[in-house]
Amino acid sequence: MTADWRRRDAIAGDLPRIVEIYNTTIASREATADLEPVTVASRRAWFDAHGPARRPLWVAERDGGVVGWLSLSDFHPRAAYAGTAEVGIYIDPAERGRGLGTWLLDQAIAAAPGLDVHTLVALVFGHNAGSLALFSKRGFEPWGWLPGVAILDGTKRDLAILGRRLSSET
Repeated sequence: MTADWRRRDAIAGDLPRIVEIYNTTIASREATADLEPVTVASRRAWFDAHGPARRPLWVAERDGGVVGWLSLSDFHPRAAYAGTAEVGIYIDPAERGRGLGTWLLDQAIAAAPGLDVHTLVALVFGHNAGSLALFSKRGFEPWGWLPGVAILDGTKRDLAILGRRLSSET
């Protein structure tokens, strides 16, 4: 199936589709702490903070349409954290369960050293079994557990901090 996907850097015209895919995850209360759909305008600064040389935002296409995306975002704005990036992966509902998340994550792991990233982290809800399994399968380990830090529909939810060091040099 991977031969059907093509990865490319996101362009401004992709932002509405990126937002559309992201918004499909909100109702499940498993993949994001947003409680209401976001708008293209509200995601513009986030989009602009990405660029292919340092913090890419990639879209995955199949049959000419965007079916998922991956972002590497600054983990923290202070300079000492410049080599650490947070991974975000969001997949169109029709494409979920076909390996696209794994395919994108593998590409991020391979590309990270060339982006001066030595450590990848992911923030995943403790009840999101699918994402926990995806990251674990690719060598991410639990580095932290924040109990009850999110309240989703009146229910306290835990947040797992997962990490993978890509280089032993730093």
